[in-house]
Amino acid sequence: MRKHITENEVGLILETLNRLYRRQAKVSLFKLIQKTHPAVMAEVFRHLSGTVRRDIFQYVLRTEGFQEFVEELDEKLILDLLESFPPAEIERLISNFPPEVIADILDSLPEDLAVLVRRKLAKEDRAEVDAIMQYDEDSAGGIMSTQFMKFSGDLTIADVIEQVQHIDQNMDAPFYIYVINDKDQMIGVLSLRQLLLHPPETLLKEIMQSEFIAVAPETDQEQVATLVSRYNYLAIPVVDSDNKLVGVITVDDVIDVLREEATEDILKMAGVGDDREILLKSSTESVKARFPWLMATWVGGIFSMTIIGFFDNLLTTTVALAAFIPVILGMGGNIGTQTSSIIVRGIATGRVNMAEVSKVIFKEIRVGVMLGAIYGILLGVMAYFRYLNYPASPIWLGTVVGVSIFCAMSFAVAIGAFYPILLNKLNVDPAIASGPFVTTTTDMFGALIYLSVASLLLT
Repeated sequence: MRKHITENEVGLILETLNRLYRRQAKVSLFKLIQKTHPAVMAEVFRHLSGTVRRDIFQYVLRTEGFQEFVEELDEKLILDLLESFPPAEIERLISNFPPEVIADILDSLPEDLAVLVRRKLAKEDRAEVDAIMQYDEDSAGGIMSTQFMKFSGDLTIADVIEQVQHIDQNMDAPFYIYVINDKDQMIGVLSLRQLLLHPPETLLKEIMQSEFIAVAPETDQEQVATLVSRYNYLAIPVVDSDNKLVGVITVDDVIDVLREEATEDILKMAGVGDDREILLKSSTESVKARFPWLMATWVGGIFSMTIIGFFDNLLTTTVALAAFIPVILGMGGNIGTQTSSIIVRGIATGRVNMAEVSKVIFKEIRVGVMLGAIYGILLGVMAYFRYLNYPASPIWLGTVVGVSIFCAMSFAVAIGAFYPILLNKLNVDPAIASGPFVTTTTDMFGALIYLSVASLLLT
């Protein structure tokens, strides 16, 4: 019985593997790799140095779980491991893989190397791989499996069961039986459970579900994941414009999609781009990826500095105003990021009704107004007592601070709600709105609101 692998055990396997490698204990090293689950081995691989990784890969090549190991690897690791192999050797290693896995590997390789490897593939395999690679890698066609079970609706259950018993043992676990007509068009679906619960002489077309959910090959993978999670499917068929079944997307693929999309959104919301493998990048590559996003913050900071510079006389005569700038800008940026994160997640999960976006925006604005009023009163009272003996009127100072934080937070919430919805309407990933764009905008206008109110009430 296999026990659950914890994070500590992954660390223990990594430590043991490195120790055996240093000792050149090749037999023990191979035994450890053989006993380690391929998915765990892939996790361990991420933490190995380049030279050790390439040497250990030679052992992994000889294990039965090599295919599953490769499927769990990040694209950059696949590239690092395979780019030094000749095309013929790469073809030999991946020739028995499912077409969708081969397509993913070819996408990971440099274009010239991928072309050479593709030419080495058997004609039938090359045709199946090309059928997948014609679609975008983030579409339903790009992640679908071409291994599925389809049968004519005129077959009996007994006929189907006999054929199922002779299917390729390497095929992924089939969850559903897909029913087609004489034109090879999909007309229904039934589960394996339904297949076993009816008399052997029953025709498939008599028990199939003729109403089913299917997606086109061009459908975005995120929409596919939403459908699978909404209807609790174990797999969803992919049909072309003629309603012919071209592939199937299983729940394990959907789990990978959800993880990838969540990672991508988190990275965008943090303002570090959308490269899911950024941790595997070199320092130089990471700088290149993150530089443009930080530039937006830098430019925003320059604008904020310029705005504050316009009020230098006011700040010179009322020095206490400077003490509250970090609080006002920080509260505005924080609530703006909170709001945009909520909206982005709502859009991603379908909880935001795009037909009634005005309700969503105004609800968030009401929340911002209420929170702004609460914190405005708290900060205004604190400013009054903190500067009770200040030469300038503490009442007016408290009023300026309270009104400013109220306006800044209300504005920040409006921006945080509006940006993601606008970007989604423009078919731009709304996740980027939660990064530097919201915080930079709220900082600039927060400073302008604060100093303008101070200028109006204190001069």
